[in-house]
Amino acid sequence: MLTIHPNLKQPWHPTKPLPLKSKAPHFRIPILNTLSENNPIAQKSGRIKRQVLNPEGRTKLNPISDREFYAFPRFVTHVDNNFISTLTELYRERLSPGSEVLDLMSSWVSHLPKEVEYKKVVGHGLNAQELAKNPRLDYFFVKDLNQDQTLELESCSLDAVVCTVSVQYLQQPEKVFAEVFRVLRPGGVFIVSFSSRMFYEKAIAAWREGTGYSRAQLVMQYFQCIEGFTQPEIVRKLPGTGGAKQEGGPFGWTVRLLGLMSGSDPFYAVIAYKNFKPVSE
Repeated sequence: MLTIHPNLKQPWHPTKPLPLKSKAPHFRIPILNTLSENNPIAQKSGRIKRQVLNPEGRTKLNPISDREFYAFPRFVTHVDNNFISTLTELYRERLSPGSEVLDLMSSWVSHLPKEVEYKKVVGHGLNAQELAKNPRLDYFFVKDLNQDQTLELESCSLDAVVCTVSVQYLQQPEKVFAEVFRVLRPGGVFIVSFSSRMFYEKAIAAWREGTGYSRAQLVMQYFQCIEGFTQPEIVRKLPGTGGAKQEGGPFGWTVRLLGLMSGSDPFYAVIAYKNFKPVSE
């Protein structure tokens, strides 16, 4: 069962919004019933060309379910202000005003620019109390993507999907990225950002054992294993390097590796588009 909650505004349905005057606080949708052949949600996800992770790479040190692990809200920020300001500026550059956005694996904090108006911002996460406090979410739904990777959203219904400091917890990233591909409109963007912090016992083995460079390469592979995403771009900002830089290749990353030992959080983002990258006017 999937629980969907409104956040200050009207309740949201994956295929047909309820009238504005509806006062239903939340409702449950049996997943099997929403995935009929005639339902737009049932349209195929992006084709997975290959599996990136082996079984060992998907394992976690703490076997407790993620839903149970996140049962209690954590009203803290998981990265520092420098990381947050860099990410907000990236969103300001890449997300157009009036876009329909999915904040995947979200929390109580929004990193979207406050001055930019979006048509709709839908949130997803594991703790309803955290999501209810997020001021930018119009609606949100609670779901464990390690148990079921289906997104109860119409195909080609979103302009952008963002995932902040959470990709390290996905045990089936190939299926999640395939679903993101499905819900994006052609030209839609998927921005995955991360730093060096994590809940170590809940991160997958392939992530725990890596470096900043190898983790960026891993997320690139998640994009590349889905047919139809553009070649991923890497944006990075390491402590002491000044502004964010776009990485065009695998070289040059080791120059600032020792900077990861400083008190500032390194910033990484991997970005790709569905089918094509729109040309800015």
